[in-house]
Amino acid sequence: MANVVTIEAEVRARSGKGAARATRRAGKVPAVIYGGKQEPDLIQLDPRVVIRELHRAGWQSRLYEITAGAEPIRALIRGVQFHPVSDAPEHVDFQRLVAGQRIKVAVPVHFENDGISPGIKRGAVLNVVRHAVEVYCDAEHIPDQFTADLGPLDFNDNVRWHDLKGTENVKPVIDRDFVVATVVPPTKIEVVAEPGGAAAAPAKGGTKAPGKAAAKKG
Repeated sequence: MANVVTIEAEVRARSGKGAARATRRAGKVPAVIYGGKQEPDLIQLDPRVVIRELHRAGWQSRLYEITAGAEPIRALIRGVQFHPVSDAPEHVDFQRLVAGQRIKVAVPVHFENDGISPGIKRGAVLNVVRHAVEVYCDAEHIPDQFTADLGPLDFNDNVRWHDLKGTENVKPVIDRDFVVATVVPPTKIEVVAEPGGAAAAPAKGGTKAPGKAAAKKG
């Protein structure tokens, strides 16, 4: 089950673009918590907290407990708007979670034992098709991550959905045994020599016909 991260927030009194701009001028990030068949909660956050969470892997499936008002609210981050120039977070959308509610969430995949993979030890490259996998699960049982064991994999071996660990009590959005990653062999570039010896590099300033001297002027 995912770890719960507590975020301290402040209640916002007004909604709308003007109120959001005023919140940003005050050094805060406006946010909203929606869902759960309740009226949206308007809050504002410390931008340092938002940036910290976005820099941590797996924030899309991380369960947050937001303290603002009388009762803490459990929620997921569903969207973040950024400033087009500075990339500073300008607005955060949270989805309120209700016990027993089934939701769709993207769970990150953690790859382990790459150091003992026969294929990777011989120069193969791990081609990750999906860094995260979308699944349906109960709001109270969101996996922190899925784990893929690369230890036994050789050239051209795949990691598929059924290979992942930690998939109990979830259902993938894709209804088939899809590929998560592939061990791709190294590409070798072979230089083929011409008959009779290695090919010579073209001379600078042009190419002379073999075996013929340049004609003398006059």
